Amino acid sequence: MVKIGLLGCGTIGSGVVELLERDSCRKNDLSIEKILVRNKDKHYNKPYGCKLTDSFNDIISSDVDIVVEVMGGIDPAYFYVKQSLLKGRHVVTANKDLIAKFGSELQNIARQNGVRLLFEASVGGGIPIIKPLKECLAANNITEIRGIVNGTTNYILSRMDSSGLDFETALKEAQQCGYAEANPEADILGLDAARKLAILSSIAFRISVNYEDIPVQGINNISADDISLARYLGCSVKLLALSRKTDHGIMARVAPVLLKNTDSLARVSDVYNAIVVKGDAVGDVLFFGRGAGKLPTASAVVGDIFDIVRHNMSSQGVEDCKLEDPAPVKLDTAGCKSDFLIRVKVNDRIEAMNIIAGLFSRFELIFPERAKLGRLIDQDQVIFVAHDIYETDIDKRIDLLGTADCIDNVLSILRVEGEA
Repeated sequence: MVKIGLLGCGTIGSGVVELLERDSCRKNDLSIEKILVRNKDKHYNKPYGCKLTDSFNDIISSDVDIVVEVMGGIDPAYFYVKQSLLKGRHVVTANKDLIAKFGSELQNIARQNGVRLLFEASVGGGIPIIKPLKECLAANNITEIRGIVNGTTNYILSRMDSSGLDFETALKEAQQCGYAEANPEADILGLDAARKLAILSSIAFRISVNYEDIPVQGINNISADDISLARYLGCSVKLLALSRKTDHGIMARVAPVLLKNTDSLARVSDVYNAIVVKGDAVGDVLFFGRGAGKLPTASAVVGDIFDIVRHNMSSQGVEDCKLEDPAPVKLDTAGCKSDFLIRVKVNDRIEAMNIIAGLFSRFELIFPERAKLGRLIDQDQVIFVAHDIYETDIDKRIDLLGTADCIDNVLSILRVEGEA
């Protein structure tokens, strides 16, 4: 009998309990022995009420074989996971914050103590992505990862597109549906996506990518006008996590972008996630599914538990995904160019166009037909796509644009992936 200690019994934890109570799990002799919760009274009447504890010592001093951490956050999860590994317990976690910050350290502790640390559920919820990167695509030189890895922001942008909602209304709806936290900053500011991108990039490129070094832009400034204009151009606005190998290192960023509707990622809606991995042998491979939620994420957690059991509770001969030891890795943006869709509010259209022509050698003015746009955009706006701009130059050019007397305000700047 394989005994499991569960840390946390919220949305994901209760999903783990539900899946482990199924007959298929019972036949594999898996049993939850203890469940750590903050408030036992909250769960007292549940079928697993007799297994509850509010003391981590009850978990670590028992004879559990695998500790499953689904609490989230860093404190106290980091301490609990570290102590479990030091005590010779295998650990399965869904905690992307923990893995992004301390994954390498915790893996080293696991190896030194002859146990395993698995974290498939930390990225993409129920989508298998971490193990395929390590095993199925092992023959490939991975050159690029691009994906929609945050269900909350994808739901918000999808609702703004499909129903014409403004950002605040779509966010409130996401919170009411349980897709967004009461404090949604980590999601809408792109921080959650950056942590997931750092984990995937570290595995795929076999170097340490610090999520704090990844340039991040959230969706909090995306307006209904941006969404309508994207639709008019045959595009969708998506929060894209992107990393790729360059001649000088790794380029990585998280930002809202315009994707042509023919792009496979542009068609990913609602809370779904999708990740495209480019390998030199296999080409593009798409991983798609529910990126969050009770049972999808619990499915990935239980899958890791089965992986440990299949290897007879041993780390001997098992080569898990290795997160490289922390080392300064300079992310390359200097040599990268992008196209940008830019909207500015002007008081003199002719003079504004002259300023734009002086700042951007290659640009295309956009004159949307109101009948096709679906909403009114103020006549005092100039809209254009600037082509082939170095990432390191765009802020300087936008600053110069904003200081021109003929321009009242720079309303929005959106990267364009592919041809808009």
